[in-house]
Amino acid sequence: MSLNVIDLIKGQLGPALVSQAASQFGESESGISKAIGGLLPAVVGGLANNADNPGVLDAISGASSSGILSNLLGGSSNNSVITGLLSSIFGDKVSGLVNSIATFAGISNNSSSSLLNLVTGATVGTVGKYAADNNLGQSGISSLLNDQKGIVSSLLPAGLSLASFGLGAENWFGQAKETVSSVTSTAKDNIAEGVATAKESVSEGTREIKEQFNNNNNNNQGGGSIWKWLLPLLLLIAAGYFLWKQCEKKETTTTTMGADSTGTHSDTATAVSPTDTAATVAAPAKVDENIDLNGTALKGYKGGMEDKMIAFLKSGGYKNAADDAALKTTWYDFDHVNFKMGSSTELEAGSQGQLENLVAILKAFPEAKIKIGGYTDKTGNEASNVKLSAARANYIKDWLGKQNLGAQVIGADGYGSKFATVDAKASDAERAVDRKMSIRFAK
Repeated sequence: MSLNVIDLIKGQLGPALVSQAASQFGESESGISKAIGGLLPAVVGGLANNADNPGVLDAISGASSSGILSNLLGGSSNNSVITGLLSSIFGDKVSGLVNSIATFAGISNNSSSSLLNLVTGATVGTVGKYAADNNLGQSGISSLLNDQKGIVSSLLPAGLSLASFGLGAENWFGQAKETVSSVTSTAKDNIAEGVATAKESVSEGTREIKEQFNNNNNNNQGGGSIWKWLLPLLLLIAAGYFLWKQCEKKETTTTTMGADSTGTHSDTATAVSPTDTAATVAAPAKVDENIDLNGTALKGYKGGMEDKMIAFLKSGGYKNAADDAALKTTWYDFDHVNFKMGSSTELEAGSQGQLENLVAILKAFPEAKIKIGGYTDKTGNEASNVKLSAARANYIKDWLGKQNLGAQVIGADGYGSKFATVDAKASDAERAVDRKMSIRFAK
């Protein structure tokens, strides 16, 4: 049987830590415990899904000597290794994961984000320690993580699913689809066999009674003898017909449901329906890759912010732009930089890495100047939206100034919902596209 690393990690997340976290974050112990119960399988699943990622394996290998397990509450929240790791395994889904857990557990987004860092630290630290204690190299760690794919998919608590995090079940736990298919196929085979048996039994019973009826009819010329055998025959045929129809109905129901007894694969069954499959194929998950910056590798999306900015600068597009008017219509949206709900000073986990990428780009092209823009969705008071978006834009401007890049950042504005495209009545997930931070080049 494969080792369940979640059982190891739970030793680091016991009642004492739950109590300390509840006190530190100002939440109930039940809320903290509930959040950890949802975050732990999600984080282990994320690592399992990136079992061959060199960055993930490096982080786990180095965790045993980092001392992170000795100070989970104090050492996880601002740990750059953890924030970078979260960005690698969840990409732009970190915010959705934090929001889902906060809603599920009844805690604040700030507490949910802090707990995500804490659980990630406990997971990396525990797996790293186990690897060190058992002399596992990176290939051994990779194998251990891959083994978890068949375990963690069934450990999410009731009320949570991969879909609620914005994660596709097929992409994360590939065995789910196969399991559902196998269960469905087996059920169909068993029912088909039952139907065939029922049909055969009815047919055989009918044949035997017919023979008895004919024999008795020849021996007894009285009219009463006909009903003696005809009535049971009719009853048997009616019973057989009823059994047949019930078996066919059950076969149809089982084929439609396509889920096993745990009920954990409902998302997979939905994901592979003809309608939803087209949508999934049309919007593949983004994956971090190495973006070349003059020989230096930055982690980012192909076609993402860094990739587009570097391509534009290398092409001479900035240098050849006559004035600011030639640049003002092209904005580059951050893929990972997001603020915590309602805050203009606290960034979501995973945001730091892309800000550092921006620093590297500006230092590589010191002649380039930029302007920062903040945007909100259409909900709420517009005056407040403008104020919040402006404060967020200025936060990034000031942060870049602290990196000695103040001369290259010539402006920061908040636009509120002026350019939002999604209706205020749409779901929060749909409106998320309008809540963003962007930059453009300027002269």
